[in-house]
Amino acid sequence: MDNSNQQDINVLIKRRFEELEELRKMGIEPFAYSFDNDSDSEQIKTSFADDEKRVVRIAGRIMAIRRMGKASFAHIHDYKGKVQIYLRKDDIGENYDSFKLMDIGDIVGVEGFIFKTKTGEISIHVSNLTLLSKALRPIPIAKETIDEQGNKIIHDQFADKELRYRQRYLDLIVNPEIKYIFIKRSKIISSLRRFVDSFGYLEVETPVLQPIYGGASARPFMTHHNALDTRLYLRIADELYLKRLIVGGFNGVYEISKDFRNEGMDKTHNPEFTMMELYVPYKDYEWMMNFVEKMINHICIEVFGTLDFEFESSNINFSSPWRRVSMTETLKEKIGIDVINASNEELRATAKRLNIDLAHVETKAQLIDEMFSQLVQPDLIQPTFVIDYPLELSPLAKKHRSKAGLVERFEGYVAGREICNAFSELNDPIDQKSRFEDQVKMKEAGDDEAHQIDDDFIRALEYGMPPTAGMGIGIDRLVMLLTNQISIRDVIFFPQMKPEVKS
Repeated sequence: MDNSNQQDINVLIKRRFEELEELRKMGIEPFAYSFDNDSDSEQIKTSFADDEKRVVRIAGRIMAIRRMGKASFAHIHDYKGKVQIYLRKDDIGENYDSFKLMDIGDIVGVEGFIFKTKTGEISIHVSNLTLLSKALRPIPIAKETIDEQGNKIIHDQFADKELRYRQRYLDLIVNPEIKYIFIKRSKIISSLRRFVDSFGYLEVETPVLQPIYGGASARPFMTHHNALDTRLYLRIADELYLKRLIVGGFNGVYEISKDFRNEGMDKTHNPEFTMMELYVPYKDYEWMMNFVEKMINHICIEVFGTLDFEFESSNINFSSPWRRVSMTETLKEKIGIDVINASNEELRATAKRLNIDLAHVETKAQLIDEMFSQLVQPDLIQPTFVIDYPLELSPLAKKHRSKAGLVERFEGYVAGREICNAFSELNDPIDQKSRFEDQVKMKEAGDDEAHQIDDDFIRALEYGMPPTAGMGIGIDRLVMLLTNQISIRDVIFFPQMKPEVKS
């Protein structure tokens, strides 16, 4: 923001503080305690009957004012939309004088009867006006003009992405259409919860602060617990605690939770994100694939009424059955070698030949994962299950029952983005301990996202965990897909940002 704009804003703020004092001198409290409204803008417009003159009470924020001497029109916005109000000095007396000290952004309550103007706009003829909250900062309101060539030009638009994320409250005021993205987000989560609940699975809560992080390949956030004098970690996944509950005898458990990973930020990654994890005993990954298809189809129909969606430039159809492809086979088609039997040196030579970025890649598992991410993943546009991963990439999944070197795992991809990850869960404590030990070696070789050994989890498995299917689905990415939002920050109310620098 340049100095001239800041000076203009400072002048406007100064004027609003002066109006605040004038209102108080008139005996008007500029920050009210309550207002008993009985209607909203949508109800008023949809239920209007000609010549009804029904009296309503509604509250909202002033977003436009047109003054005409002893009468004025204004638009107020509430949760459901906007409605026009009409005020006359002859009707509201001294209240009209106080309205002269009100601005765009002020929150008011009005009482009056509904009528239709000569131009056909359903409005409220105000008989009583109450100031509920005086806005002391001016709101940036977009204005449209047409140039000589007939092009529409928008002025004063609150469009700076970083500023919108940082001041989400202002973004919601000025760009009310984004509210509907977050309303859809809430409905998606509610629909998901209803679907899983219908199977009788139990929603639970597990620790956010954990002495040993696990359940995913990621770097954690660390903190210190003063009373226990011990290091703790913000969870990177819920998996190991939820599987302890399966050991304890529950017939299916799930958790919708915030998880935290100390990793880079981009269009699909935020260090704090929302995930749903589900574990069901006596099932396997084949069963879970079918479950995921049905769950997402249910959400699409219940919330949006369709299985067809547009995302960026692609038309996505979520109808069953989703395509299923082998992770290693589809990668072999791209690079010409079998990644299971290839050596680390062969994979590096192949990656170099194909100009694959190997920055921060150390182990064979990382090499395979990086080649898949760069060569295969971008082409997975329609809903696809990628199945049967190399063992090195999946320390918590059961070995494939018929394919050596692989595990029973799938990931769901849509529009080139991973939305879910699932296993036939490893329930052999001896194999699990060996896998954890292999992960320690990978960490020593440079993989700082490898798992730690969780001795208590191994002890739980030693008491016996039934065959189990487990799945995690990224809520933020699912919302992005279904609402056609390119950045994860557009579906999170308050995404992580660098600290604001004060000038």
